[in-house]
Amino acid sequence: MNKRFCIVIPAYNEAATISEVVAGAVEYAPVLVVDDGSSDDTAERARAAGATVLVNAENAGKAASLWRGMVQAMNEGADAVITMDADAQHDPAELPRLQGAHITFPQRVILGARLRERHATPPLRLFGNRMANFWISWAAGHPVADSQTGYRVYPTELLGRLKPAVARERSFVFESEILIEAARLGYPTEPVPITAIYRPTARASYYRGGLDTWRIVRMVGGKLLARGMYPQGLWRSLRPPRPARPEAADHERTH
Repeated sequence: MNKRFCIVIPAYNEAATISEVVAGAVEYAPVLVVDDGSSDDTAERARAAGATVLVNAENAGKAASLWRGMVQAMNEGADAVITMDADAQHDPAELPRLQGAHITFPQRVILGARLRERHATPPLRLFGNRMANFWISWAAGHPVADSQTGYRVYPTELLGRLKPAVARERSFVFESEILIEAARLGYPTEPVPITAIYRPTARASYYRGGLDTWRIVRMVGGKLLARGMYPQGLWRSLRPPRPARPEAADHERTH
């Protein structure tokens, strides 16, 4: 069975990198860029590089932009949605590996896990990622290799069952919460090791360490409290992951 992928890229003032990202990604699947009210020419550059572009009238946040792109991809008949960041942190050349993992494990959320060359990751970011991995793994009930990566593949069968909150203040909660909800619905994660690219000239992250971390912690804490602190989830998250059982699938790469 051929799979139809759609790559969704949320972008806010990413004129410096969006052309490079789209040009690399469009070689592997159609690209849909959601311009989140940029004040630069992000949208024009994305179109010129080969993307279809949706433009938010005003800055709505990453969660709303991702969800708008996902809904559009579902409406257009995609079987799976790949998400990438617009800042060139993700290498498009690794897309075939993520696509292949989805074909092998269609009932999982594929994570491009930043497990290669960890020494290149800024120490504070690495510490934050490890802390987030612990709590989200607990709430999801299985080990999550990289809960903060934006390089993912979601089955649209899963997305169609979600009703996420995407208010602007939840911009960086959305991608953590969706892993917990996916696991609850029977879609655990499957990691694919990738190399994250950290450029000296990269723009500052939009993630606000104190406030956004607090919002994620509050979300995870609420879910754990609602399940009586979910002790079995903690136990499962600390156990080594079991070898996955791939389902029979057609491995031919397709757009």
